[in-house]
Amino acid sequence: MTDLWRLSASEIATRVKQRDLSATEIIESTLQRLQRVNPKINAVVQQMPGRALAAARALDERIVAGGSTGLLAGVPVTIKVNIDQQGFANTNGIRLQQDLVAQQDSPIVANLRLADAIIVGRTNTPAFSMRWFTRNSLHGHTRNPRNSELTPGGSSGGAAAAVAAGICAIGQGTDIAGSIRYPAYACGLHGIRPSHGRVPAFNLSLPERHIGAQLTAVSGPIARSIGDLRLGFEALSAASPLDPWWVPAPLQQPAPPKRIALCIAPDGLAVTAAVEQALRHAASQLEEAGWEIVEVEIPPMREAMQLQLLLWMSEYAYNGGTAVAREDDPDANFVYAQLRERCPTPTMENLMEALQRRLTLARDWQLFLTEYPLLLCPVSADPPFPDQLDIESAAAFERVVEAQMTQIALPLMGLPAIAVTTSGNCADPMGVQLVAARFREDVLFAAAGDIEARNPALEAVDPD
Repeated sequence: MTDLWRLSASEIATRVKQRDLSATEIIESTLQRLQRVNPKINAVVQQMPGRALAAARALDERIVAGGSTGLLAGVPVTIKVNIDQQGFANTNGIRLQQDLVAQQDSPIVANLRLADAIIVGRTNTPAFSMRWFTRNSLHGHTRNPRNSELTPGGSSGGAAAAVAAGICAIGQGTDIAGSIRYPAYACGLHGIRPSHGRVPAFNLSLPERHIGAQLTAVSGPIARSIGDLRLGFEALSAASPLDPWWVPAPLQQPAPPKRIALCIAPDGLAVTAAVEQALRHAASQLEEAGWEIVEVEIPPMREAMQLQLLLWMSEYAYNGGTAVAREDDPDANFVYAQLRERCPTPTMENLMEALQRRLTLARDWQLFLTEYPLLLCPVSADPPFPDQLDIESAAAFERVVEAQMTQIALPLMGLPAIAVTTSGNCADPMGVQLVAARFREDVLFAAAGDIEARNPALEAVDPD
């Protein structure tokens, strides 16, 4: 029973539904794993063993009684601490919100419960979910279980670390500037940023978000296999009237031509040799799987990055950055100051111009992805960064932001993108990014599966 935590979400759901395994056995094994490895990585910062076991036993009783089961029956999952989960604080990694206890589940949590997933804990994020590294003054420092010298990514660093260490089969994350894709990349996993409007989300415990975040922030899963990623994505995509942006788009559509645009260095991005090698190797694997690869120039990405930073930072600047000042987290203070240096002070004029230009760029990308149904491009210009690199100096921060251009730019257009690891189970993760037209996650999964099939299967790792 001690190795049941190693099973994939797909296998767990199948075996629990067939009564080959009980959900209780799965969760007991998972909780043992959590207790064994979490102290080394600090991925799960709010645990709920009693609730998880009670949910598992209730599911087992329903199955024995012949009741229906959901897509993720018995699958252990985690929730990020910036998501409302009834009875738990939505901290977003800050002391200002440590007593902000949610009275109602977000649609994200409700959809996972509807799918009969079992929530085993809540995962760490940097203060305000504002970095590609994961440390804060409330919950502490999360480590990368594959390599403690590297960042676990951020802001969903806790989610990715939990998945990589076998604490859960699927970790829920959020992404406004790479917060799903980059942690997946850094921890040697797969992670998908869904299309804007695909996964319903809403936190009743907090005020409504401003327009920039409304248009660009999404939630999605991180997993050790593309099959598990697809299951998590499907469960999270269920309808909810709480989110007016949700779109009832079909999960599967007619297959487009198997044509992929390859762009090694978008807008002159200076990628390392290792990143270029991974992209070209993935391109050759996709060619082997029957995809046509065409190396081409792509629509503007650097401009999209700058506009996205403006929209992202406008949410903080709206109140003069007072929340950041009140929290007084050293990491957040430095990062916020550097981001403000990069962004003009939001005004009515430049916000209106940014939203206007966003529409043009979204149209350009939509036309491009009509001709090329997929784009293969870097996740980052660099391999995963040394941990805490961004706060070493202003120059180091600038290096990090520049390398993350694709992470920051793509949310502006509301596009779905998937980070696919290509390095197997080694301690030096590497991967590639695939981008598709809005609501064509099915095409992303098809190509990502072809890459996965030509690389070593991922296993959960013991931290260092």
